[in-house]
Amino acid sequence: MSNSVSWVGALLGLALAIGLILWKLNPVYSLLLGTIFGAIIGGSSLSQTVNIVVAGTQSVMGTVVRVLAAGVLAGVMMESGAANAIARAIVTKLGEKWAILSLALATMIITAVGVFIPVAVLIVAPIALEVGSRMKISKLALLVALSGGGKAGNIISPNPNTIAAARGFNLELSQLMVADFIPALFGLAMAVLLATFLRHRGAIASMADVEVNQKQTGQTKLEAPSLRSAIVAPLLAVILLLINPIGSILHVSFLEKFQVDAMYILPFAGIVGMLAMHKGDKVLEYTKAGMERMTDVVLILIGAGAIGGLITSSTLPAEIVSLIKVSGISGTFLAPISGILMAAATASTSTGVILATGSFSKAILSFGTAPLAAAVMVHTGATVIDHLPQGNYFHVTANAMNMNLKERMGSVPYETAVGLTMTIVGTLIYGFFKKY
Repeated sequence: MSNSVSWVGALLGLALAIGLILWKLNPVYSLLLGTIFGAIIGGSSLSQTVNIVVAGTQSVMGTVVRVLAAGVLAGVMMESGAANAIARAIVTKLGEKWAILSLALATMIITAVGVFIPVAVLIVAPIALEVGSRMKISKLALLVALSGGGKAGNIISPNPNTIAAARGFNLELSQLMVADFIPALFGLAMAVLLATFLRHRGAIASMADVEVNQKQTGQTKLEAPSLRSAIVAPLLAVILLLINPIGSILHVSFLEKFQVDAMYILPFAGIVGMLAMHKGDKVLEYTKAGMERMTDVVLILIGAGAIGGLITSSTLPAEIVSLIKVSGISGTFLAPISGILMAAATASTSTGVILATGSFSKAILSFGTAPLAAAVMVHTGATVIDHLPQGNYFHVTANAMNMNLKERMGSVPYETAVGLTMTIVGTLIYGFFKKY
């Protein structure tokens, strides 16, 4: 089935899928329809088209299993109040003098421990608005701090986007989390600098915004666990995920042999954390909530796998490689560019990563780019323009900060600057300075 579809058909199929997503059709149906249309236009028979769809969806099943496993940890952190307890502790410890740093860092850490970035912003937003009203900080600055911190945390988290980027290049999840750490720190620093610069620009946060936030988001105050018990699940997950990389760095043989997959580690850490918070009786409730939050991601994975199958079975990757070679542009740039474009089109980090890895991974690797370098560049690239109005994140965060459309659009360039910073740092370090 290799190269059975013309590159024109693959491009038209991808364009149709993106167009349908922008038109607000369900992303899964958009991706499947784009795959079918592209395969048929590209010269495949009806039976060959079915084979392309099936092969493409099968290719993402490994990622699907790990994403579902991650749902246990996510459900525990979000439903138990553990994420909220961690966020409040960070802001309280750093104090109002370092308000912007504490808010950005809190969102980064909450996202990094497995909470989806929109949910992380929802959790920290009321805290940010309370602090902002006392410190006379603008809502624009607060959102840049929260969104920028969330982006930094998102590339070092066991979230679906990181899992998809790692699996797309056949890497261990922990490898990519560690590799993304330096770009994430630069992203956090940029978010804090920009938010500090913007602290008096735009509408100042008020307690009225806090009240509107509670009404619009429907948040209720959970009985927060102690900080000591709240950090058990994420701390255990991080420790277990890092055992193998640390063993490899230190050349400790028994640690190097510890190669337990995230499929086991993430749910195990979630359950242990649940018990540490004395919420063992909530196991059915929390796991159900986690599964529900992962359902949309899994469905998009299947749709993206299908269109990835279309592109990899077409002549498009070979044409892209030839075009880049003729133009004289470094093939290294294909990785970040594919992440940027796919995430911009879908306004989603996860979907952008899935499309970029599924569609262009072979072309990226054909230039001699190492898998880890490719994963870092695609992953950071997907954070550059993933916050556009056609996506859910834009509107969720606007509601959380009680912003109208114009106010919310005002933060887009600054959020882009944070993502671009991480992409540039990741590309310089792994695309040019380091060879693996």
